[in-house]
Amino acid sequence: MQRLALPLCFFLILFSLPVIAQTNNSNPETSILTSTESSVNHKTLLAAMRATELDKLLSFDGQYTVFAPSDKAFQELSHAEISELLKPENRKKLHELVAYHIVAGKLSASKILRAMCRGNGKATFTTVQGEKITATMDGIDIVLTDPLGNRAKIIMADADQCNGVIHEIDSVILPRKI
Repeated sequence: MQRLALPLCFFLILFSLPVIAQTNNSNPETSILTSTESSVNHKTLLAAMRATELDKLLSFDGQYTVFAPSDKAFQELSHAEISELLKPENRKKLHELVAYHIVAGKLSASKILRAMCRGNGKATFTTVQGEKITATMDGIDIVLTDPLGNRAKIIMADADQCNGVIHEIDSVILPRKI
């Protein structure tokens, strides 16, 4: 079984990276926050970052990986859930949700794939919120799974910024039930 894992990992890295890298919106001159501010697909994420003051963290130096749910991904949550989370009295819950999409350090798609190869197809990363998120493969897609079993696929990878990298995901992942 171990002999099969190494060629399979090599295959995944070799053939997944060109597909993933084709769609990045890199701008190494700007911060993660500046890139999010200029994005037309991340208005909800930006509002959540500002409401929780995580925008300050993502505008400074340091290396972070942001798994950024698009506005379409946030629409999977009900309008009532989003409205509830954006209320000032729920700032702590919203902070947990946004922080769960951020990992300290710069994790490119190739680093995530290499970690999965070392972990026999699975890699676990600790978010700045403190909970773990698991990365696996589904075909040629990198999929993130939260403790509740919710899954998000990376649909746009490796948008390099001066203070890290952004990977757009197709769903919101949760540290626990909201």
